Amino acid sequence: MPSVDPVSLTADLIRCPSITPEEGGALVVLQDLLEGAGFACTRVDRGDVSNLFARWGDKGHAKTFGFNGHTDVVPLGDRAAWTMPPFGAEVKDGFMYGRGAVDMKSGVAAFAAAAVDFVRKTPVDGAIVMTVTGDEEGVATDGTIAILDWMETEGERMSACIVGEPTCPDQMGDMIKIGRRGSMTAWITVTGVQGHSAYPHRAVNPVSAIARLMDRLASFELDRGTDHFDASTVAVVNIDTGNTATNVIPAESSGIVNIRFNDQHTGAGISQWLWAEAARIEGEFGVKVLMDIKISGESFLTPPGDLSTMVANAVKAETGRMPEFSTSGGTSDARFIKNHCPVVEVGLVGKSMHQVDERVDVAQIPQLKAIYTRILRDYFA
Repeated sequence: MPSVDPVSLTADLIRCPSITPEEGGALVVLQDLLEGAGFACTRVDRGDVSNLFARWGDKGHAKTFGFNGHTDVVPLGDRAAWTMPPFGAEVKDGFMYGRGAVDMKSGVAAFAAAAVDFVRKTPVDGAIVMTVTGDEEGVATDGTIAILDWMETEGERMSACIVGEPTCPDQMGDMIKIGRRGSMTAWITVTGVQGHSAYPHRAVNPVSAIARLMDRLASFELDRGTDHFDASTVAVVNIDTGNTATNVIPAESSGIVNIRFNDQHTGAGISQWLWAEAARIEGEFGVKVLMDIKISGESFLTPPGDLSTMVANAVKAETGRMPEFSTSGGTSDARFIKNHCPVVEVGLVGKSMHQVDERVDVAQIPQLKAIYTRILRDYFA
């Protein structure tokens, strides 16, 4: 039986218009491939989200290697700005174009192709699991979390897992992720007393209060970084009053801060700090501060060890580069998997992800398949 071509599979997946949370046919393509290779597949849909669980080998085997990825993609943005069809998977000058080409249909295609060829050619004492969601780019409450909930109920386990997100900033093989910063957002509303701007003593100005609050939050040094993480950051991303009058002090002003934090903190601990700063502003300005805080994910680290070393050695063997161990970037579904088993992320160069004319270097796709194949071989050796 011929090997699975990860480039053709990437093209098949790109042609599925799976803008989150639409499935778009991508999971159907994968399920057909995997079932044809002897994987037991189960759709683990929840709410409006489509998810796929696939296992080759015995359920509950102590040595079960997992892959995780997503087939949903972000919206196109300005459709007129695309110079290539966003779901066409057309190749030009060595690049395949399309939404999801980098993030992360090529990664899914590479690990699916590697797993299928591996079980066809290699006797495996263990099991291989694939968890693929249609809800990573969205709110992510019914995606990988739903699959892990189902696995817990069904007694399915992974002993180690690779997430196939794009991890390399510049060159293939230059970085893998062994953790991620935590992420949280606070929506802040400050209420004062409306009044005439010529008589500010008769009003309570929420704009002054929120400006001071935002400055304090953004200026505060949460930490100076750790052995594996950069310093935590607080970014003010919005301040708004909706006030167009020049002679009115408004009654209300709002703002948003986004915080990325390292393993010195928890979301709960930072939330306490936010509320303490809000209370301080209330006392100084005589305003009322309300906040809605959402913790998207806690910081986590897979300490350098057997899994990260095996992955790094596989990357070096296939690319000639020893990858940097990093915790940079945004969040990924590894933040959910880390509660289930050790997890490392390794994938392609991600320069064009989420951009107009998103594209993947075609030569990198079989190279990534080779990395995943080597990881499987070394894990089950």
